Amino acid sequence: MSFLWAVIAGLVIGLLAKLLLPGRQPVPLWLTIVLGIIGGVAGNALAGALGVRDTGGIDWIRHLLQIGVAAVLIAVFSPVWGRRRV
Repeated sequence: MSFLWAVIAGLVIGLLAKLLLPGRQPVPLWLTIVLGIIGGVAGNALAGALGVRDTGGIDWIRHLLQIGVAAVLIAVFSPVWGRRRV
C-alpha cells in the first residue's frame, strides 16, 4: 500500500513542480511521477538535514523542499528529454 501512496505523492509533487516551471516541459507523465517520487524522497532528506522534517501542524517547509527538488529535476531532464524525442 505504501508503494501506491508513493506513486500518488510523486504524481502530485511532480505536477506541482511542473506548474512552477515556465513554459512547456516535454516530460511524459510517467517520468513526472518518477521525478516527483525522487523529489519527495530527496526533499524529505533535505528537510531532515535542516531539522524541519517534523514540525507542529502541516510541514510546509518540507513540502516546499520536495516540490523544489522535483522542479529542479524536471528542469534538468526536460531539455534532455526534448532533444531525445526530436
